Amino acid sequence: MWYKSVSTNTSYFKCCRVLAILALGTQALALVSHPHGISSAVADDENHWVATWTSMPQEVEQSNLPPSPSGSGNAMFRDATLRQTLHMSVGASRIRVQLSNTFGGSDLSITGASVALPTGSKIGVNGIDTSTLAGLTFKGSSSVTIPRGQVVYSDAIDFLIEPQSMLTVNLYLQGGQSGNKITGHPGSRTTSWMQSGNHLNASSVTGASTKHWYFVSVVEAWVPTNTTALVILGDSITDGRGSDDDKNNRWTDLLLARMQSNGITNVAVNNQAAGGNAVLSGGLGPTLLSRYKRDGLQQQGVKYVMIFEGVNDIGSGGGNVGDQLITAFKKIIADCKAAGLTTIGATITPFGGNSYSSGAREQARQKVNQWIMAAGNFDHAVDFAGFIGQGSNLKSQFDSGDHLHPSVAGYQEIANKFPLDIFK
Repeated sequence: MWYKSVSTNTSYFKCCRVLAILALGTQALALVSHPHGISSAVADDENHWVATWTSMPQEVEQSNLPPSPSGSGNAMFRDATLRQTLHMSVGASRIRVQLSNTFGGSDLSITGASVALPTGSKIGVNGIDTSTLAGLTFKGSSSVTIPRGQVVYSDAIDFLIEPQSMLTVNLYLQGGQSGNKITGHPGSRTTSWMQSGNHLNASSVTGASTKHWYFVSVVEAWVPTNTTALVILGDSITDGRGSDDDKNNRWTDLLLARMQSNGITNVAVNNQAAGGNAVLSGGLGPTLLSRYKRDGLQQQGVKYVMIFEGVNDIGSGGGNVGDQLITAFKKIIADCKAAGLTTIGATITPFGGNSYSSGAREQARQKVNQWIMAAGNFDHAVDFAGFIGQGSNLKSQFDSGDHLHPSVAGYQEIANKFPLDIFK
């Protein structure tokens, strides 16, 4: 059984700009900018914020720091413009952007920021449609300093994004961030561009490029209250190892496309995974146990929390790692249920032939998977291992070649067989 339910535009961008959104109980008040700078509060009970795009923030390893000149000297991105494209899930006519200094070693000063639609609506491009440019402000200011360990939201702006569209976010850092401890997401599978000087409003950025994201952690959409989000907590398989750069063909992207084509247009898909991530200890980035509240439960508009993780723990853990994973999952599930959220568990896919492979580790995988699929644990259980695996191995047609990460065909198979009735 593969699945078990355990419980039953251009002119538009000349519109007025929203300067801030303040949450008051169940009611949100939008401060709407008027031509002469006078703001009025407009009550809205019918909409709320939902994360339409996320990337799991983590400390950037030395090997993933930006290329020279942005990554050289005693400050990162000194006098540099950073241009990044992000894949939206649900559409909206009002958005706001979260910038993260969660893992920075110093305060992060953003001199200026803007958003636009990328040239040709394409992923990973260095150009933008300048007619769609919109500056971002932070409590009315064009610049902001984010204290070490903190995040900030931009003021909300009226800006049209279509479902599954690309959004370009531009940042300019005059002084850069001192030191070399910065926040980012190495596994972007997306080309980002950087150039010395202030090029926030330039039609193209022509300097160095890299396939990482930096500083931008969330884009939120102001959407009807019947729109919610699915947050996936995972590792490199969800982060897209084995997918193609600048193609948006991780399994989460492909699932989003299938959901949208099947009329499920009111569920955002938030990818909160990172390569090498572990549930219990070690690995790359903060462990799942230390991050699930921030990356999952506390995301705006979340309704579904999915866990597809544990292979890195099994691949490096001791004899009782299976029991430890089950205990960790029980804790996360309990907190999700206390918050009124729906939980989804996915079985750990096989890794026979990979360096992780051993008899004891395969036994641990099977033990955890049996628990995931058993009634009374997750609200819904989905057998990813059954979709793309055969016994202790990935099916050859779904193997990227390392016997651990699926190929694009494997990611498509996961998306094709994912039970959409969970969301109906």
